Amino acid sequence: MLEPALLVAHPDHAALAVRQVSARIITLDDHWLCLRWRVEGTSALVVPPFSGRARTDGLWQSTCFELFLAEDDPAAGGAYAEFNFAPSERWAAYDFDGYRAGMAPRPIPREPVLTPRRGQDVLIFDAALPVAGLPPRPWRLGLSAVLEEADGVKSYWALAHPRGKPDFHHAACFAARVEAPQQP
Repeated sequence: MLEPALLVAHPDHAALAVRQVSARIITLDDHWLCLRWRVEGTSALVVPPFSGRARTDGLWQSTCFELFLAEDDPAAGGAYAEFNFAPSERWAAYDFDGYRAGMAPRPIPREPVLTPRRGQDVLIFDAALPVAGLPPRPWRLGLSAVLEEADGVKSYWALAHPRGKPDFHHAACFAARVEAPQQP
């Protein structure tokens, strides 16, 4: 998934000015997973200002970028991890035993490195996560974004959406696959 993938806006939650959102894995090695989201059409986008790096709940209530990872192994029993990243450089990491069940903070050996960059009509957001804090590969992967614009308008972007309300936890959103590392 090194090539950018276009995220799809949920059909029931139209954006005001955002025209396109893409996401991709920039690098994945033995130490770091580096991701990039690119938002085009940011004239009305609410970008939370820097507020100090810290683990924080509820980031999805404003502009937030999300990663979902599930082991692509039936023995994993539906467990997955969720990571939330805000332009404020706040972040969160959770483990789930199954679909929206058994939520617990996920231990991370080092805080993610979050880098927002904003241009005239674009926001580029990079997140680097230590691989030691991630589930073992292969993964089913979901990349998504909650984008808040003027007047509290929110749009929900993902690789794919299930029918009904926006739900990034749904298996339909885990639409990409990352293979296990090659053995030497």
